[in-house]
Amino acid sequence: MASEPRITRRPARPECDESEPMPPSFRPAARQPLPKHLSQGKLAEQSWLSWFKETAAIIVIALVVSFLIKTFLVQAFFIPSSSMENTLRVGDRILVNKTISGTDIGRGDVVVFKDPGGWLPPRREDPSVLERLGKDALTAVGILPADAGEHLIKRVIGLPGDTVECCSTDGKLVVNGTPITEPYLKPGVRPSEVDFSVKVPANSVWLMGDNRSNSRDSRAQIGSPGGGFVSLNDVVGRAFVIMWPYAHWSGLGSGSEAFSHVPAP
Repeated sequence: MASEPRITRRPARPECDESEPMPPSFRPAARQPLPKHLSQGKLAEQSWLSWFKETAAIIVIALVVSFLIKTFLVQAFFIPSSSMENTLRVGDRILVNKTISGTDIGRGDVVVFKDPGGWLPPRREDPSVLERLGKDALTAVGILPADAGEHLIKRVIGLPGDTVECCSTDGKLVVNGTPITEPYLKPGVRPSEVDFSVKVPANSVWLMGDNRSNSRDSRAQIGSPGGGFVSLNDVVGRAFVIMWPYAHWSGLGSGSEAFSHVPAP
């Protein structure tokens, strides 16, 4: 007779007493002490070095970007004289667009240009070598605005091929036979205190200040080897805004409206 299969019963689990605390599922790890080579002082030193490196990198990048902008796009300049009053005053800081080419320059534009030679008087001050190098370095990266040590700023009156004369019977400047009214002139000054008649050669411009009675411009160079004309290659760029002081902040219009009726040469 076949025997019945034996059934093995597992012992029942003991009921859990809720009054007893549950054993922890894991044991919290003990806080490990800092290695000797990473003491609090070392950590502070490493943190400071990291901050210094990041700050130095940011400064270097900013200087490089500033240098590139100043070299190829926009440059700040300082106005040291009254030759462009009242458009520009002594102490004004301006921004100059350096991306323009010779064909972009028009009559009435205010431009910064390199001294063609003999326009500026010799420098009176003789700064020390360190002072000069420091100033040149800060100017090169765009931190300091360039002064008029080697540059001038005037208004374009004549383009290549233009004939510029002064003065008409009613005392006005004449360009290509057309008398012009100049709203940018300093109040009370005449268009010119000397008579002249010139024809602007190719690749050159005729430049004059807005304060005609106190401006050494193209008129003062008549008879010199350059004849008072400035090569377009010497033009650095066109001024477009007064950025400082805040009270003088404004855009610089081209002044082209004064020449709107002037025909082509």
